[in-house]
Amino acid sequence: MYPPTVLQVNQVRRELPQAAGRANLLQVLRNDLQLNGPKFGCGLGECGACTVWVDGVAARACVIPAHGVAGREITTLEGLTPLHGVAGELHPVQQAFVDAQAAQCGYCINGMVMMAAALLAREPNPSEADVRRELSGNLCRCGTHIEIVHAVLLAAKRMKESTA
Repeated sequence: MYPPTVLQVNQVRRELPQAAGRANLLQVLRNDLQLNGPKFGCGLGECGACTVWVDGVAARACVIPAHGVAGREITTLEGLTPLHGVAGELHPVQQAFVDAQAAQCGYCINGMVMMAAALLAREPNPSEADVRRELSGNLCRCGTHIEIVHAVLLAAKRMKESTA
């Protein structure tokens, strides 16, 4: 039996019951913590719908044992806005996705936004090729890739302008 697992999720310390230690991070986030940003897609870490950040690095929650990230900072889609620091506003990437109408069914959007925000945190002025490369491991069945790339570039532009 695993000991109780303590996670730091969206800047909040959460202690999980022993049984949760056997689950993957996605199951814990959705079922135990009621966070619905990360989605279950393939369950193999291939589609990107379950993307979260672990210590600021994008990771696939469906293939990470919950006990394996004990004590590390987990950020979900729900936690992006507080990181941006403006209460009541969406993270610039989220707002750009809304403005560019970059979602249809919305299933892939969690992963796309989390990957895009991670890219912009590392590289504030990405090229279109950089964006396409970063998002190449995230699948969108609706075909909104053009709008998604546009949204990421729009977010980068706005973030650059806000710091100028």
